[in-house]
Amino acid sequence: MSDHRNRTYLGRNCPAFFLLIGSLIASAMPCDAQVTTGDLMSDYKVYTIETAPEKSKPALQGLKQNVGLVPNLAATMAGSPVLINGFDGAFGNFHGGSFTGAERQVLLLTNAVANRSAWAVAFHSTMALKEGVDPADVQALRERRVPKNARLAALSELTRQLIEKRGHLGEADLSAFREAGFDRDQVLEVIAGLAVSVMANYAGSITHPPLDAPFQAQAWNETMLKR
Repeated sequence: MSDHRNRTYLGRNCPAFFLLIGSLIASAMPCDAQVTTGDLMSDYKVYTIETAPEKSKPALQGLKQNVGLVPNLAATMAGSPVLINGFDGAFGNFHGGSFTGAERQVLLLTNAVANRSAWAVAFHSTMALKEGVDPADVQALRERRVPKNARLAALSELTRQLIEKRGHLGEADLSAFREAGFDRDQVLEVIAGLAVSVMANYAGSITHPPLDAPFQAQAWNETMLKR
């Protein structure tokens, strides 16, 4: 039997990030705030800590303790303890890595747009702005364009190429990333961020969770993409 006392739950490896979310929620969402359900209906349940499967509860409790609520995407992912707990560990590890908060959000937002995950685009747009990413660069990313900031552009382009090329990057892709000031090991860290996105983006595209009130100002759909 595993020792749950040593387990890392969502948010405990990235307190600064969750302080940002907590402050956002406090300012944007009163206790009785409603959420939008979007255009797509879903038969996936939005769990609470009380109704979630037993093995999913610790991850949701970690979110509740650190953020003040359980975001709806995590609440639907909780239907599979395997998924929410896999996401739990991957998310915490990635947010404890070498990228800045702004860089992480640019990477995750790029992935969400590439994967066309509406909930995740709204969430990461909100968090990118909170992390100080230029609003023009956030808008560019939401439209599948390259941000003006050269370092962020290189990061965004690398993770997008990983998705589009199924991981088969050429030397030119890697060189452009390194020339922007990143090192070779950070290429591997980008893959860790991509793994986080795959779990969240794919789950969101299948379960269609309601968009939480604090993220509604950044609601997104595919019609916003620049062709």
